Amino acid sequence: MCGRFYVDPEDEYFRELAERISSSPLTGRFRGKLPANADGEYGGEVVPTSVVPVLAPNRTGEQTVFPMQWGYTLPASGDRKPPLIINARSETAAEKPLFCDSWRQRRCAIPATAYFEWEHRMGFDGKPKVGSKYRIAPTGRKRIFLAGLYRMENGLPTFVILTRAPADNLFWMHDRMPMMLPEAEVPGWISPDRKPENFLSLTLTDTSWKKVSDGSIGSRT
Repeated sequence: MCGRFYVDPEDEYFRELAERISSSPLTGRFRGKLPANADGEYGGEVVPTSVVPVLAPNRTGEQTVFPMQWGYTLPASGDRKPPLIINARSETAAEKPLFCDSWRQRRCAIPATAYFEWEHRMGFDGKPKVGSKYRIAPTGRKRIFLAGLYRMENGLPTFVILTRAPADNLFWMHDRMPMMLPEAEVPGWISPDRKPENFLSLTLTDTSWKKVSDGSIGSRT
């Protein structure tokens, strides 16, 4: 899965994206916030409900930067907090009622530097446990483009990140990973005239990682 990702605040590319959405009338209407470092610059660890710059086509089909909030909100049930859906499986999105329309017509790409994952393994009691935290990115690439879907909620765009089976060298860590596209494939991916199935084989799987937190087994920090 992909539950958090990272944006390098020192990368001028992301600063420009943040500047471009800062003038959007949509930005001030979100309840979530644009992640920022101590200096107030866009970047750092991005968590669900954050508002971030996302690449999607405008009404004329041109690639444009939009502010979008991470997560589809489902209807509340009783007194429970409305569930938040942050990921969609690329293998089944075309069949799921929640995602099928977006899969066909509303695809996006989320620029980032890397993503985070926690090691999952079986504990001595036979139950899944969560261990160390890792920062992961395609080998030799300064940026990644996470494949996503979006929809409108109360007049505001929200997105989910597509996931796939992990690369061979990541199976030991987790049974899913985000679908990451080369930058050159982003315009085709977001185009509603293209078939999304054709991009599944183009995803980046050659990755490297770095442990960023040991954490105790069973905790998530």
